[in-house]
Amino acid sequence: MRPLAIIGGTGIDDLEDLEVLKEHSVQTPYGEPSEPIQEGQLGEHSLFFLQRHGSHRAIPPHMINYRANLWALQFMEVGAVVAINAVGGITESMRPGRLVIPHQVVDYTWGREHTFDDGKDGKLMHIDFTEPYARGLRMELLAAAEAANIPHEAAGVYAATQGPRLETSAEVQRLARDGCDVVGMTGMPEAALACELGLPYASVCMVVNPAAGLGTLPLTLAMMRDTLVREAAAVQQLLSQLLRNR
Repeated sequence: MRPLAIIGGTGIDDLEDLEVLKEHSVQTPYGEPSEPIQEGQLGEHSLFFLQRHGSHRAIPPHMINYRANLWALQFMEVGAVVAINAVGGITESMRPGRLVIPHQVVDYTWGREHTFDDGKDGKLMHIDFTEPYARGLRMELLAAAEAANIPHEAAGVYAATQGPRLETSAEVQRLARDGCDVVGMTGMPEAALACELGLPYASVCMVVNPAAGLGTLPLTLAMMRDTLVREAAAVQQLLSQLLRNR
C-alpha cells in the first residue's frame, strides 16, 4: 500500500511523534509548494506531511498554491491524502471542540487557480465530483474515530469561503440556508484538484469557533488557538489509529 499524505492546516504545524527522515523540495509546473514535503515514520508506518500554510510563512488561504501542493504529493507517489481543516460551526451539533468528517462541500471561493485543465491537450477534464471526499477513505477515518473513542460528527457540508476575513453574520445565515454545517477557507480547490489527479482525498475538520453571529463572544484568534490546541491532540490520536488500521 502506498503511503498516506497529511496536509496540515491551522494548528497542525507538524505531527507529534513523526520521525522525519527526509525533506523533499519538489519543483512543479505550477511553482513551489507551501514548503518542502516531510517524509518520515509514524510508528511503523511511512507518511508524508505538508503544511498548506507553510510552517513559518503563514500563507493566507487565498494565496496558497493548491495546485503545486497536490501535484507535488502525487509526484511523491502517495496513495491518499487526509486534509486537516480548521472551521467555524454553523449548525447546532457543530460545536467548538468537535471533530467533523465532512461528506459534501459547497464552493464560494473565487479567483483561485482551481484546476489543472489548461486546455492544452485538447481534452476537457470533466471530473465526477458528486462525492467530493473519497468514500473509502472517509469510512477509514470514521472507523478510526470509533476505534479510538474520539467524539466526532460522521457527516457535514463544508462551506469553502474566500477569506482571509471571517464571514459576516448575514453571510453565515445564507450558508445555513444553503445547507452548510461548517465554514472554512481552505477546503477548495484542494478537494477538486486531488480528484483531478485521481488521489483519494478526505478531510478532518476541527470546529474551533461558532460561525459569525452564532456565539456570545467576539471572534478572536486567541479563542480559536485555545480550542485548536485541544483538538490537535484528538487529530493526532485519530491519525495514529488510522495508520494502525491500514
